[in-house]
Amino acid sequence: MNKQLKSIRLLIVFLIVYQTTFAQKERIPLEQVLHAIEKQFNINFSYANEDIKAFTLNYKSKKKLSDALYSIKKQVPLKFNRISNNLITVTKLKPTDRDFGLQKLEEVIISNYLTSGIYKNNTGSVTIKPNKFGILPGLIEPDVLQSIQALPGILSVDETVSNINIRGGTHDQNLILYDGIKMYQSGHFFGLVSVFNPYLTKTISIYKNGTSAKYGDGVSSVIDMELSDNLSQESKTGFGVNLINVDGFTVLPLSKKTELQITARRSITDFIDTPTYKQYFERVFQDSDLTNENDTSISKNETFYFYDVALKFLYDITKKDKLRVNFINIYNALNYEEASVINSINESSESELKQQNLGTGVSYEHLWNSKLNTIVRVYYSNYDLDATNYDISNDQRLIQENKVIDTGIKLEGNYTINSSMSINTGFQFSEVGISNLEDVNSPLFRSYIKRVLKTYSGYAEANFLSKNKNTLLKVGLRNNYFSKFNTHILEPRFQLSQAFLNDFRLEISGEYKSQTTSQVIDLQNDFLGIEKRRWVLANNSNIPIIKSKQISLGFTYTKNNLLISAEGYFKKVNNITTRSQGFQNQYQLVNATGEYNIKGLDFLIKKQFNNNFSTWLSYSYSSNQYLFNTLNNGKKFSNNFDVRHIINFASIYNINKLKLALGVNWHSGKPFTKPNSNEPIFDNSINYQTPNSSQLNDYLRVDFSTTYTFKMRGNQAEMGVSIWNLLDKKNIINTYYSLNNETVSKIDNTSLGLTPNISFRLKF
Repeated sequence: MNKQLKSIRLLIVFLIVYQTTFAQKERIPLEQVLHAIEKQFNINFSYANEDIKAFTLNYKSKKKLSDALYSIKKQVPLKFNRISNNLITVTKLKPTDRDFGLQKLEEVIISNYLTSGIYKNNTGSVTIKPNKFGILPGLIEPDVLQSIQALPGILSVDETVSNINIRGGTHDQNLILYDGIKMYQSGHFFGLVSVFNPYLTKTISIYKNGTSAKYGDGVSSVIDMELSDNLSQESKTGFGVNLINVDGFTVLPLSKKTELQITARRSITDFIDTPTYKQYFERVFQDSDLTNENDTSISKNETFYFYDVALKFLYDITKKDKLRVNFINIYNALNYEEASVINSINESSESELKQQNLGTGVSYEHLWNSKLNTIVRVYYSNYDLDATNYDISNDQRLIQENKVIDTGIKLEGNYTINSSMSINTGFQFSEVGISNLEDVNSPLFRSYIKRVLKTYSGYAEANFLSKNKNTLLKVGLRNNYFSKFNTHILEPRFQLSQAFLNDFRLEISGEYKSQTTSQVIDLQNDFLGIEKRRWVLANNSNIPIIKSKQISLGFTYTKNNLLISAEGYFKKVNNITTRSQGFQNQYQLVNATGEYNIKGLDFLIKKQFNNNFSTWLSYSYSSNQYLFNTLNNGKKFSNNFDVRHIINFASIYNINKLKLALGVNWHSGKPFTKPNSNEPIFDNSINYQTPNSSQLNDYLRVDFSTTYTFKMRGNQAEMGVSIWNLLDKKNIINTYYSLNNETVSKIDNTSLGLTPNISFRLKF
């Protein structure tokens, strides 16, 4: 027995000596490993020497860069950020990164997707990081909702951020979240400027398909904006001004555990009449009461302005407990005075339009252990659209109101099984109330409709990511229960991403989704003809719950700074109403329920020639068809947003601190309906041809932008110049007809003309 114990002790001593002598020799300084990877993959690492000099590790050469980085991250607490195709920053993980760093299986597979700061992920989503945003043609600032329109499959047929059509859907079919708060207003200047100030927004994620089961609503897409959630421990301040607005932001560390983030913006349009404002004014108000040319005897004097303010309070109670409080307020106001002489008497009145979205949210996150964390979120969103319209000639006053109150609570649980698998579950309760008011003084008329709907939702989702990062599989299921209708709707979701042959990746996505809120147009001159759309709530009869299903198949190829991607898809959306589609033909006043089916292909090719020059070309094809059983003899006809062909081309050139971007946007015209040429009027109404059987002329726009960064008294400054529609092409974006005095009149809405803008920003 003693001999056996002695032998065991000798063996243990031998193993210890071997480990500390021979095995230790296999560990290599991290800096040496990084140099080897730089040479192998023709890239550059950027790091501080003090961050890496203490680390050694076991390392064997890998065939793929992702495998090499994964091998390092498993052994040392470092974070890798891909800034460009050949530049990666290396930084230490912050304590908050480690404490709350449950492994996210979402990985970036393409950086610089179009420009710097835009990333394609293995989940199929696209992420935009405004603080790393480069430049896009026509834009000198990272406007959230303008930027996403550069992505394949996303278009605004009328150039606004309040009418973004993603894969043929209407704007209200996009779920827009601001730090977990659902937003019902997206545009300032009635659609030409995004309401979301980007300078404190950390990431914007766009999902066109394969959406996570944690998201409800949004049968076309999800646009999820998140502010920074970690304490920065340093103060930051910046401000900027352009020919439309002035803005500023600040990050204020209040203590080691608390921080306040504030951002604000206000238009200068009521103080300065700039060239940009003139173009915006002509574009927005060209088909409204404000520019009604029929009232030649009436003079009008308008005042318009907008503002937004947002703040976020961060409190790290302990290393395992986080409290966050958010607030956002968005406001647009238009007032115009009408004056006229009627029966030798001076008459005047003041009409107004106000639009506001106020939101607030509170979240509490607890880290139970290294594998489990939970989050509780409470949110409130209040949308108000109010209009008072005076008609001097007819001595009439019309009041219209549209109000939305959305409150809810979300419970989320995230459990990491191992480095390859995780499970996410949750529960959401929401109560949405929507009211609409119309009040006319002559003749006396008043209508007030209010609906309230409570929804209970539960979801579960499993995620798998292989150790070599080549395979990602995400499968989820969401169940929505609408208590008022005693209805359950199951929504399966899935996403598969598979890398193969080193440079290729295959992606398959699918989802079922539903939503209970939508926007409709009762009359085209509602709300002064400017904000025509009003929110309504499903009633399970003439406004049913909208349902969609979608599947897509795509691939990407990346090698030697060349990117080629293509994705085909099929989407079907049921239970849409004619009022939600904005018809301006024989179906304008018809109430009917139907569907649309869209099949399409999104293609992108991009080449990065060196660190300074890149160019891309995207092409989208889609066929979008309506089917209303009670309309057009039950036959399919073109969707109002059936734009068959879209081509975007852009080139970006960076030299030192100067950035230049030039782009061309072309798409085929959208459908419209002409009157019958032989008999344009029948029974005192316009006698239309087959619905949407005609097509507008092709749309063409050339944009240019440039920015230059420099130092001003030790602070970072930036100047920018942009020109939207450089060729000043008068594109017709909408055509419809009206009947006046037994005469059919054609009305054309035109796009923005040549629109310059200049900006200046300073950060300190």
